[in-house]
Amino acid sequence: MNSGVDAVAFAAPAAASDAAANGLVGASQVSIALLLVIAAIFGLAWLLRRLKVLPAAAPGGIEVLSQVALGARERAVLLRIGRERVLVGISGGGVHPLLVLAAEPVAEPGAALPVAAPVVKPESASFADLLRRSLGR
Repeated sequence: MNSGVDAVAFAAPAAASDAAANGLVGASQVSIALLLVIAAIFGLAWLLRRLKVLPAAAPGGIEVLSQVALGARERAVLLRIGRERVLVGISGGGVHPLLVLAAEPVAEPGAALPVAAPVVKPESASFADLLRRSLGR
């Protein structure tokens, strides 16, 4: 009889360690799954912000062409309103128009685009010439 009691007593710690190991594995699997779900949410939010998934502007509506941060709470934003472009300053105090640009020219279908005149740079003087002029020689 004594041998049967000893076998049961020694078997109990093994069963308890198996249950603890199974519980640890289950908790780690749940934690990893939770971390993957959170990472997927942040990844999708980053992707949507990066792609700027916004509805297209309606014809004649307001469209943001470009924006640049000028400070912690200040921005300059270039808007297209109809055919005009407006540069506005946005700050904590409100929105202020800075510059209204002329309407964009409408190109006829099949018409050639206007060609800009070439930029001519003046002859650049050497550093020695500039130094002589500044010294009055």
